[in-house]
Amino acid sequence: MAFTIAIDGPAAAGKGTLSRAVADHFGYAHLDTGLLYRAVGKRMLDGVEPIEAARALMAGDLSDDGLRSPEVAQAASKVAVIPEVRAALLDFQRAFARRDGGAVLDGRDIGTVICPEAEAKIFVTASAEVRARRRFEELLGNGTETDFDTVLAETRERDERDATRADAPLRPAADAVILDTSALDVGAAVAAAIAAVDALRQGMSAG
Repeated sequence: MAFTIAIDGPAAAGKGTLSRAVADHFGYAHLDTGLLYRAVGKRMLDGVEPIEAARALMAGDLSDDGLRSPEVAQAASKVAVIPEVRAALLDFQRAFARRDGGAVLDGRDIGTVICPEAEAKIFVTASAEVRARRRFEELLGNGTETDFDTVLAETRERDERDATRADAPLRPAADAVILDTSALDVGAAVAAAIAAVDALRQGMSAG
């Protein structure tokens, strides 16, 4: 049976960690849709035209070790505003979402554009300062030299770009459960997400 869980939110809100944990808990397949845009962004940095890169994207491109760099993250945000890039990646995501056995997709427009009919939608958020601190500590842990003010400025810049783009702006779906992780540790956030999905699954069973 197909059951789709759409998990959206801004950068460093914790949606990736939550999505993987929720997928593991329910035994569902997981897709970090941001990797699609990172892969296109990386190919753009390598000199490939973004729309061409999106149309030629293959599953193997998502395992590139270089997709987590700050430069690729910024490039991903820039190619994500191109309607033709988003259209090229749409079918891939929708097919994954309706696979048998259930699927969890995380991104920025899963519940609003990619899978508006998803059985469960969660919008994960946190303050810009908290998200920048998480990202800053992640970068330091990876050996990247930066400073908190730079990361905070980049976080706010990306939020603005994602929220104001003409095609699929970042916003919660009308029926999404809002989960603010600003004051939650990973365990509490995961438990809240699982509880939200369980409540929706039980509601469907009762209906």
